[in-house]
Amino acid sequence: MVRRLLALLAWQGAGATLGGWLAMGLHVGLSQAFGLGTHEGWVLAGVLLGFAIATWSAVAIDTYRARRVLVWLRNEEATAAAAPSLNGLWGEAADRMRRRTRESERRLAESRDRLEEILAALQASPNGVILLDEAMHIEWCNQTAADHFGIDVKRDMLQSIGNLVRDPAFAAYMAAGNYATEVVMHARLGGSGRAARLSVQLHLYGKGRSLLLSRDITAVEQADAMRRDFVANVSHEVRTPLTVLIGFVETLQTLQLDEQERTHYLGLMAQQAARMQSVVSDLLTLSRLEGSPPPGRGGQVPVQALLAHCQQEATALSSVLGRNHTIVFPTAQEMAATGSILGAQTELQSAMSNLLGNAVRYTPAGGTITVSWTVLQEADSARGPVGDAEFAVRDSGPGIASEHIPRLTERFYRVDRSRSRETGGTGLGLAIVKHVMQRHGGKLRIDSQPGQGSTFALVLPGDRLRTATTPPEA
Repeated sequence: MVRRLLALLAWQGAGATLGGWLAMGLHVGLSQAFGLGTHEGWVLAGVLLGFAIATWSAVAIDTYRARRVLVWLRNEEATAAAAPSLNGLWGEAADRMRRRTRESERRLAESRDRLEEILAALQASPNGVILLDEAMHIEWCNQTAADHFGIDVKRDMLQSIGNLVRDPAFAAYMAAGNYATEVVMHARLGGSGRAARLSVQLHLYGKGRSLLLSRDITAVEQADAMRRDFVANVSHEVRTPLTVLIGFVETLQTLQLDEQERTHYLGLMAQQAARMQSVVSDLLTLSRLEGSPPPGRGGQVPVQALLAHCQQEATALSSVLGRNHTIVFPTAQEMAATGSILGAQTELQSAMSNLLGNAVRYTPAGGTITVSWTVLQEADSARGPVGDAEFAVRDSGPGIASEHIPRLTERFYRVDRSRSRETGGTGLGLAIVKHVMQRHGGKLRIDSQPGQGSTFALVLPGDRLRTATTPPEA
């Protein structure tokens, strides 16, 4: 403010000095030119001087205003709010330019917001997205693409995609220049280090720019492999007894057999038919479990009834197989205090019976099978939190090697195929058990070591249990 005042005083002083010199010069010149007296000369000189000063001042003020407008326009970072507030023609021009600038700023803000929304949508995409310039340099990529290709978003911007992704299949794809189809390549995801399979395709757009899309197809390929294995296993499981049946039928049709031989062959045929029926029944059970909603909590299934049914089935199966196992169940008093489970009775019975059936089939003759029902009183990292219930079946069989345990719940997976067929197993029992537990919020726990037997346990969450002391409103 002080500087502006001093500048104004200096401006006025300079103007006064210049005006005095101009007035004196005009007075002398007019007096000599027109022969005017002193008074008339001074009056005429004053008039002309005033007109000159007014004109000069108007030009100076107009120049000052124009300069302020030009300073505002020359500043590339200036906003509409920074426009000078002036009067006159330059003020109107500044106002019009201010309105146009404000409109441009509004449009620019809208465009920036739309761009941010588009980039946010691309960032949220489950697929990898990379924007490339004419030289195949990375202009932008989302986090998914960074994980797929191991790209550092800050460090690798404007780097060539060919220098960062060295997979031979991808390099050959980029070199061929034919982007009509996708290429499948191996990758190791940056976040988890998990090996994955990526489907990658390049799309051209704009003036030489490219859009690189990547998709993790690991789960899809695994599902396809599982489906192929499932079809092959089903075909094998059904074809084997069917071939035996056809052979026996041809034997009965072509050979003259006595009654004893005929009875023997019919018994073998019935055995193979029962095996096929078991496979179909288990497949239908799995299909029903996968296609129906999870069981509600409306029905209470008494644990005592489930254990009693399992005891009858296990004893009968052991007798049929001629194994004479020692099967130990909780006492009647212990069973009476077990309470009930909120869930589907048929599913729970199927899961428990499958575990016991496997123990009877794979435990050698004379072995011991122990069944227990325990409500956990202390938290256990392996078994579960306090309040969970565990139905466990422990046998004295040969045990299972650790490499087989993670795959036991796969359909038709068997540690010993020939032995499973001899005992009538279908290879679907543990898959059924796993699905039943998932539907009831529980889990299947398997502990086994070769030569030390196995323990298969169903762990049910505490909120699905009702004991004799649980109030009804719980």
